[in-house]
Amino acid sequence: MRAVLQTTPVPSSVVRCSLQSSQPVPAARLPYRVTLTAGKRYAWCVCGHSKKQPFCDGAHSTEAPGISPLRFTPEKHGAVMLCACKQTKAPPYCDGSHFRVIYRDAVKLVKGFFK
Repeated sequence: MRAVLQTTPVPSSVVRCSLQSSQPVPAARLPYRVTLTAGKRYAWCVCGHSKKQPFCDGAHSTEAPGISPLRFTPEKHGAVMLCACKQTKAPPYCDGSHFRVIYRDAVKLVKGFFK
């Protein structure tokens, strides 16, 4: 008799690594649309562990002690897209890097089917 193992897939946005890390982890696959106030200071989460994404809640102090938030002050009031994949080259703003992250994850998934 052969045993069958059943697993329930967990969305990648729910999975968090509990080990301390010196590398950021994606908080989400798509950017966050937020409205910022001109002249107000914000702290963008760089590590990806904050529960108040895309802003820092201090989680980096225990989850990723080598990573500090990026503090910034927007010049204009309005809606912007803030990076959630943590791979942007224009932090804290989204530059489309999430497409590479999504592609990389899709390739890993497909390769996993053929192992």
